[in-house]
Amino acid sequence: MSPSGKSPVNHRANTGGTEKKSVPNTIKVTLNGAEVSGHPSMTILELAQEHGIDIPTLCYHPQLPPIGACRICVVEVEGSRTLVASCHTPIAPNMVIHTHSPKVLEARKVIAELLLTNHPDACIVCDKSSLCEMRKIATDLEIGLPRFRVKKRYYPLEDVSPYIIRDLTKCILCRRCVIACREIKKANIFAMAYRGFHSKVVVDQDQVLDKPDCQSCDVCISLCPVGALAKRDGEAASEERATELTTVE
Repeated sequence: MSPSGKSPVNHRANTGGTEKKSVPNTIKVTLNGAEVSGHPSMTILELAQEHGIDIPTLCYHPQLPPIGACRICVVEVEGSRTLVASCHTPIAPNMVIHTHSPKVLEARKVIAELLLTNHPDACIVCDKSSLCEMRKIATDLEIGLPRFRVKKRYYPLEDVSPYIIRDLTKCILCRRCVIACREIKKANIFAMAYRGFHSKVVVDQDQVLDKPDCQSCDVCISLCPVGALAKRDGEAASEERATELTTVE
């Protein structure tokens, strides 16, 4: 008992020793003028998809961890100095997001045009023409002939492997094949090499793709957004390989 006649207050008992900060179950943000909520660690892209808002993507795929290479999924966040990639940017409390503002649409159009500028003009004869994600985005953004003229990259067709054909001239450097082979197949065949204009997806020390791991595996082919990877026709490939072995003998 204290001299004043009152019992002393046990502050340790009131606080429980160490205070624990509660983590909110939902985060409220403003998405295209509407107040919505999402869970912690959710990305802007996931939030938009949950609310039926389509944001174009090329490097992103739901089976893979976010890559953030293509930048076609950029959105505008009020207070941010630049546009942000929605595929790997987590939502934050009171964030105000614009997914289709004039600034965003113009940026996406420029990014898509730059990709197309360095892409071969062979959509009509490409095996993936009707399924090409790059072509779909260009159509949605109403892109005609690219305004830019740049030096194109040309690579010889890699058809040595009996399982897969690789056309690096069509590659848009999205890195899906690199991540898919590492994370799903656990083979780690592909890697990024060189810099700037000379950047490319390589095998080993920049060798032609001809790996036994590719047999009965089409993970990278199925996830490639363009026509850079294609499955080799089994019968034709077997005949070619048999011919090669006969010639050698």
